[in-house]
Amino acid sequence: MTGIEALAVLFGLLCVWFSIRQNIWCWPTGLIQVTLYIYIFYDVKLYSDLILQVIYVGLQLYGWHHWLHGGKNRDELLLSRLESRHLALWVAAAFAGTGVWGWVMATYTDASVPFWDAFTTVASLIAQWLMIKKKVESWYFWIVVDIVAIGVYAYKSLLLTSGLYMVFLLMATAGLVSWRNDFTSRSESPA
Repeated sequence: MTGIEALAVLFGLLCVWFSIRQNIWCWPTGLIQVTLYIYIFYDVKLYSDLILQVIYVGLQLYGWHHWLHGGKNRDELLLSRLESRHLALWVAAAFAGTGVWGWVMATYTDASVPFWDAFTTVASLIAQWLMIKKKVESWYFWIVVDIVAIGVYAYKSLLLTSGLYMVFLLMATAGLVSWRNDFTSRSESPA
């Protein structure tokens, strides 16, 4: 598994690196990463993560198109912020989704750490959706996902992946700062 995991780690790092820079290459590198992780998570019985990777294949393709053509006049999409009430709804959805999905995994599968795995799945889907829409708050979700994922992957002896998520945590923090600064500078510049 180490060779495939190492390759997935490399493409994961490239994906986040490009995401921080709002570079379209985040989507094809992410597509390679998630495809490799489908196999990895099947092998270690992290079924929620496996399902997440399958969903990510479609989200990577949609995000790629949306970043190119999802803005005004079908032009490049610009950064934006969530209203406080929308952020609260996304947080509530993360907790509710975790409870439901964790229960399903605990009841119907032999999933390891079903609720923690469910949390990383549900919160990652929310973070990815907000990333596709170029919402600054996507990085808050990624930061929390990364913290939980570090523990889950270390527990499952996926040490390279756990290390990857430590780096992702640092990169997500840098992404938040970068996107927030970019949004603020665009908001303050004359139209």
